[in-house]
Amino acid sequence: MYKNILPGLSGLLLLLTCCAATAQNQVMKIGKINTVNISGQQIKINAENAFAEITVYSPSVIRVRMDKQPLTADFSYAVIAKPVTTKTQIAQTDSEISITTDSLRMRITKRPFSISFFTPSGEVINEDEPGLTTSWIGNDVTTYKKMQEGERFIGLGEKTGNLDRKGEGYTNWNSDVFGYATNKDPIYATIPFYVGIHHHLNYGIFFDNTFQSDFNFGASNNRFSSFGARGGEMNYYFIYHPQMADIITSYTSLTGRMPMPPLWSLGYQQNRYSYYPDTEVMRIAQTLREKKIPADGITLDIHYMDAYKLFTWNKDRFPNPRQLTSQLKDMGFKITVIVDPGIKVEEGYAAYENGKKENIFLKYSDGENYTGQVWPGWCHFPDFTSMKGRDWWKGQIKSYIRDGVSGIWNDMNEIATWGQKMPDNVIFNYEGHPVTHQQGHNIYGLQMVRASYEGTREELKKRPFLLTRAAYAGSQRYSALWTGDNRAEEDHMLLGVRLLNSLGVSGMAFTGMDVGGFTGNPTVSLYARWMQIGAFIPYFRSHTGINTKSAEPWTFGEEVLEISRNYINLRYHLLPYLYSTLFESTRTGMPVMRTLALNNTFDAKVYDTRFQNQYGFGNAFMIAPFESTKEFGKIYFPEGKWYNFYTDAVIDGQQEVTTDLSIKILPVYVKESSIIPMQSLIQSTIEKPVDTLFLHIYKGDKTNTFVYYEDDGESFDNEKGVFYQRAITYNPADKKIVLEKTAGSYQSKFHYVKLLLHGFSSQKSITINGSQLSLQAGTHAFLSPISRFDPQGTFIPADSCLIQQATFGNSNELINVGL
Repeated sequence: MYKNILPGLSGLLLLLTCCAATAQNQVMKIGKINTVNISGQQIKINAENAFAEITVYSPSVIRVRMDKQPLTADFSYAVIAKPVTTKTQIAQTDSEISITTDSLRMRITKRPFSISFFTPSGEVINEDEPGLTTSWIGNDVTTYKKMQEGERFIGLGEKTGNLDRKGEGYTNWNSDVFGYATNKDPIYATIPFYVGIHHHLNYGIFFDNTFQSDFNFGASNNRFSSFGARGGEMNYYFIYHPQMADIITSYTSLTGRMPMPPLWSLGYQQNRYSYYPDTEVMRIAQTLREKKIPADGITLDIHYMDAYKLFTWNKDRFPNPRQLTSQLKDMGFKITVIVDPGIKVEEGYAAYENGKKENIFLKYSDGENYTGQVWPGWCHFPDFTSMKGRDWWKGQIKSYIRDGVSGIWNDMNEIATWGQKMPDNVIFNYEGHPVTHQQGHNIYGLQMVRASYEGTREELKKRPFLLTRAAYAGSQRYSALWTGDNRAEEDHMLLGVRLLNSLGVSGMAFTGMDVGGFTGNPTVSLYARWMQIGAFIPYFRSHTGINTKSAEPWTFGEEVLEISRNYINLRYHLLPYLYSTLFESTRTGMPVMRTLALNNTFDAKVYDTRFQNQYGFGNAFMIAPFESTKEFGKIYFPEGKWYNFYTDAVIDGQQEVTTDLSIKILPVYVKESSIIPMQSLIQSTIEKPVDTLFLHIYKGDKTNTFVYYEDDGESFDNEKGVFYQRAITYNPADKKIVLEKTAGSYQSKFHYVKLLLHGFSSQKSITINGSQLSLQAGTHAFLSPISRFDPQGTFIPADSCLIQQATFGNSNELINVGL
C-alpha cells in the first residue's frame, strides 16, 4: 500500500516546487549588477533585470532611479531643483560601490543589488530589506526597507490616523470623499514624502511617482516598510540630516516653497455653501462689522454661478458682481469664488464653445473628448498637463479678476465626477508626452492650481490667494490647501489638527480646515472650541454645508459670540507674528503648524495618542486642543520651561500635567525665550494698527532669535527687496536684547516698539542695544473678558515687566523716548 502512495507524494512535492518557482518568477528582482559607469556625481548601473541611476543632489540628498527599461530623460511636476556640485567620493570593489559626501554615506552591494545609507560615522540610517530590495510584479514596482528596531514614521501629507504611522498602510489616489470617516484613506491629496525615525536618527524619503502609490509601514507584516506604485519608475530621493527641520528644508528645496501670501488671506474668512443672493452676502459682511468681529474675506460657493456653469454669474442672484466686490472692498472684505474644472457640454455656452474650438479638453485614446458628469451636468475637462490647456484656463480665470475677485478656490480637482471612476484610457498631454489617466490623475489638481495661480497673478498684478482641495507634492508653490468636506464632530476637529500637522511636515505650510465642520451641525461647545483652534491655524475659515443650520459666530448665542470674537481678536493681534512665521516658511519650508515631533523628534511622549494632537504655532506657541466636552485633560510639556499664555505661570518640561478645561479658554502655552511681536486690534487688514509694535519676550535659559518681517502685504515688490526685515535676539546669559540692523527698503508701519517682558519680575534691569534699562512692574491682558455673564471668566492679566517705548521703524539703534 505504501508503495502506491509514495510516488503520489513525490509528484505532489514536485508540483508544489514548480508552483513556488513560478510564483517567484512573477516577482522580478533587480538582480546582480553587471556593469557600472561612474561620471562625476552620478552612477549608471546595468543589473541583471533592470537599470539604475544614482545621483548625488546635494551633500544630504541622493536620488535613486530604477526601471526594467533603460532609463531616459525624466520629467517631474514636483521637483524643481537641480543637482548642486557636491564634494563626492565614489569607489567600487568587486562586491560593492560606495558613495561618500560630507553628510552621508551610501553603499550598494552588487550581488544582489541592494542599497544602504549610513551616517558619516557609520550608523545605519536606512537599508533595503535583504532578499526583497526592489522588485516588480507586472508593472507594479516596490522598494522594501528593513524596519529598524523601534522605528516610527510620520508625514505622507493629508493622511488620517495617528501621528506615528507605524503598523499602517496608505494609498495615494486623489479622491472625492464627502464627509470622510476619521480613518478613511485615501482622501484628497497625494504627497508621497515621509520621515523615518529610529535610534536618535531621522531621514526623509520622497517617492516621486504620480501613479497610484502605496506605502506600508509594517501593516500586515513584521519584516519591512515599503513604498511602490502601479506603474512608472522606482524614483525616490533619500534625505538625511540630524535635525528633522533640516530634512523638511531639503525636501522643500526639491519641491519648492510657498510664496508670501497676501496679508488679507491670514485674516478671518466667513463662508457657507452657499451665500446668495448678493443681499445675503452684504448682510453677512455688515453683521461682521456691526458685531465687531474682525474679518477679511467672504467666500462664494457654487450657487453664485448660472446653473453651476464655470465663468458665469447668476444674474438674478448677482446682477452686478463688480459693484458687489467694490462695495465689499470699501468695507475691508475680499471675495474668493469657487471654481471646478468641469466645463458643461452646452451649445452656446461661451467657455464650452471656446474650449472645443481651442481643442484643450482631455480625450479618450481614440481622440474623442472625455465626458463626465458633475454639478452642471455632462462636462468636458481642460487638460492642465498641456501648456495650451493651462493658457486657455488662465485666459478664462482672468474674467473673475476683472469682476473684482481676489481669491480662487479650486475644488473638485481630484478629478471628481459622479461615479468617481474616470476611465483609465483617458489621455493626458503631459507636456507633449501623452500618458493615461493612471499617471495623470494625481497631478491634475497641482496643474489646475498652477494655471489658476499664473492667470490670477497676471491679471491681478498683486499676490493672489489660491486654495485647493486636491494636490501633489509641489502644490505649495501655488496654493494653500484645506482638508475638504469634514464633519461637525469632535473627533473630526482633532483629526483636522493632525492632518494639518502632517501636511506641514510634508511641505504644505499654508493650510486650513472647515472650522465648525462642513457636514452636519456642531454643538454650541464644539463650535466654540473649533473657533478657538481656528485662531491658531494658518488659513482660518468658518464653513458649513448646504442643509445645515447657519454657522456664523453670532448664531450660537452671546457667550459663543464673545468667545469667538476674543480669539479672532487675538488672531489679529498676532498678525505680525504669523506673517513673520510665514516669511520663514517661504525661506526654509518650516510649517506654521508644527507637530511636537518636529522639535522633539526623539521624545516618545509626543507620539503618545494622548498627546499627539498638541502642536506648535510657529516656534513660540504650544496649543493643546481637547474635545469641547472634556472637563479636564492631560497635557505633556516637552523639554524646557513653558508659560501659561494667560497667566504667565511657569511649567517645567518633560512632565504630564492634568489641567481643568473650560470651553471659555483654549489651553495655550509659550516656550521659554520666545519672542512674539503683536499689534493693536484692527477690524480688517486694510485698517492700519497704531504705530507701536508690542514685543513680548519670555525669560528663559536659551538664546533665541526671531526674524521680524514686514512688507506691503499685497504687491510683488518684496521680490525686489522692498521689505522690512529685522532679527531680534534675546540672550539670557548676558541679560540683553538686541534689535539687529534692518534689511530691505520698506518703511515699517510701526514707528515705536514697546517691550513686555514675561517672567522677569526678579530682574531689575536689562540691556537693549547697549543701553541698560530699568524694568517696571506691569500687567498685560491678552483677551477681553470671556463672558459678561461670568465674572470668573475674565483672564488673569499676565504678570509682565514693562520696558520703555522706543523707536522701531528703520532706526538701527533704540532711542528711549519714555512712556
